[in-house]
Amino acid sequence: MALEKMSGSSSNGVAFLVSAGIVYEIIAAACSSPQTTEINASSRADTLMKWVYLGLIQAALFVAAAAWFDEQHRTAILTGGVMAGFLMFIQYHHAKEAGLSSDKPGTESYS
Repeated sequence: MALEKMSGSSSNGVAFLVSAGIVYEIIAAACSSPQTTEINASSRADTLMKWVYLGLIQAALFVAAAAWFDEQHRTAILTGGVMAGFLMFIQYHHAKEAGLSSDKPGTESYS
C-alpha cells in the first residue's frame, strides 16, 4: 500500500519537500539566522550576506543534481528548491535592511 502511494504524482509532494528542505538546510549550515543578521547588520551585514549567497549557490547545485537524477520528479524538485531559495533570500535581505536601518545596538562587541 505504501509503495503504491509513492508511485506517480503522489510522490511529487515528497520530492518538493525534500528539495525545499535541502535549501533551508544548506543555508542554515552556511550562515546565521535572519534574526542574527538583523541584530548584527551594522557590523556584519556584508559578511552575513556573503554566506547567504554562497549557501544559495550550494543549494542550487544540490537541487539541480536532484532534478537531473530524478526526471520523474524534476518539476517538483525544481519548484521546491526555487521557492525555498527565494523565500530564504527575501528573509535575509529584509533582515539586513531592517538591521541597517535600526538604531538598536547589536549583540556583539569588539575590543
